Amino acid sequence: MKPFLILQLRPETDASDGEYLAILAKSGLKAHQTHRVRLDQLQKPPQIDLGQYSGVILGGGPGCVSDPHEKKSLIDQRCESAALALMPDVVRTDFPLLGCCYGIGILGHFLGGEVSKAKYGEKPAAVTCTLTQEGRSDPLLSTMPTSFKTYVCHKEALQDLPPNCIHLASSPACPFQIIRHGKNVYATQFHPELDSAGLEVRLNVYKDHSYFKPSEIKDLLASARREDVTAPAHMLRNFVVRYTQH
Repeated sequence: MKPFLILQLRPETDASDGEYLAILAKSGLKAHQTHRVRLDQLQKPPQIDLGQYSGVILGGGPGCVSDPHEKKSLIDQRCESAALALMPDVVRTDFPLLGCCYGIGILGHFLGGEVSKAKYGEKPAAVTCTLTQEGRSDPLLSTMPTSFKTYVCHKEALQDLPPNCIHLASSPACPFQIIRHGKNVYATQFHPELDSAGLEVRLNVYKDHSYFKPSEIKDLLASARREDVTAPAHMLRNFVVRYTQH
């Protein structure tokens, strides 16, 4: 089979490794069925031939598309530029993509939607997402319940639906939790790979990134662990099953 390209934007090794292992576990992929690329470790955007892959999974990260360029670290600038550089080919060819959290900002920004911190940010928590009518009929979401719990943590969000996109799911505090462009380009505001163990790692890694007060970690984690967060993994697994190319 053609491998899946796993693009990561996290400079922190603990968070990056945890995200990659979670993607493997929740998607059903084995390491040899993926090509992992840490964009933070590259000095320039990689030359990617999409024809060599079954699909692309674009992970999350601490950067924000809406931050002024001069306020972004050099690493965040490189990661964002590399991810954005892939979007023209992905959108033009309607190539299978699943962008997670930062991924929805990258895709939404490229498509001309407003990505900002004006509204819809969410602290680390397990929130309830609800599928729209279009979401209930989407093939990638066919095994997911109409309402499900998922982990979120983001400062910025889509403020509107980008042109030519389909709205698939929302949460009470954030209307655009899943979107689709064309037939095969997906993005989520939540983290479909994340479980409580992974959340604990990220809370500790990003405790000084202004997502929350460091003193809140214990209560945030305790609250998140009380929820049953299993349904989002179906989306990752369905993505792999649907787009595996032999």
